[in-house]
Amino acid sequence: MPAVDSPDDLELPASPSEVAATILRVEPALRSDGPTPEQLRVLGWEQQNAYRALSAHPEWRTEVLAAVPPELALVVTANVDAVTAVAILNQPQPMLPDWRIQAPLPPEVLIGYYREAEAASGIPWQYLAAIHLVETRLGRIRGNSSSGAPGPMQFIPSTWEAFGVGDINDNRDAILAAGRYLDASGGPENMDRALFSYNNSDHYVRTIQSYAGLIGADERAYRGYYQWQVYYAIVDGVLFLPEGYPAVPAVAVSGPASR
Repeated sequence: MPAVDSPDDLELPASPSEVAATILRVEPALRSDGPTPEQLRVLGWEQQNAYRALSAHPEWRTEVLAAVPPELALVVTANVDAVTAVAILNQPQPMLPDWRIQAPLPPEVLIGYYREAEAASGIPWQYLAAIHLVETRLGRIRGNSSSGAPGPMQFIPSTWEAFGVGDINDNRDAILAAGRYLDASGGPENMDRALFSYNNSDHYVRTIQSYAGLIGADERAYRGYYQWQVYYAIVDGVLFLPEGYPAVPAVAVSGPASR
């Protein structure tokens, strides 16, 4: 197999059988103790591509689910539902956003921040990780949301004023603030309510619950999500925004956006 140096070296699976084969190989590998950091990087890219392909072709779902064991079918369903819901939330825009894409902090550092916020607020760290993943791909996105919310956890200024301490653009400060906000909004007793307060969308609540549930079931699932990249839909198609963007150009790709 040729060297894989970037996610755009990989093609989306082109059939239900290719999706199923990728999932059967990748999901157990991500949850094993064998892969090196370099292997985990490619496994995460392949995982994201498999779910982007399956989200773009819902008619493949039945065949894919029939090809995987029941315990893996639950993982597939949760991931596809989450990717599909995010695509609904992030409708195609007329142009690319004014963002910078940067490499995230090391996973052990980020998990340390999530656990610190959990200890302080009572919010299970998996929810904080899932929000971080959906909002800015674990801090890769540096820029405001479409509603003008900055920072790695995408706080609007008034919410940050009430719950934030420190720098809204700092991952640790933002993650701790998210824990405080979710606690004040009904969590951890009623996480659906707390998540809906964070983003007033049932699609958003389902997405975060899906990712948090998968990480909660096996913490090693986070190792795959840590590798997931930024794909952005504009009216003319979907573009991959690599780390280093905009100095590194965006790349046109197929399939749905999954940011």
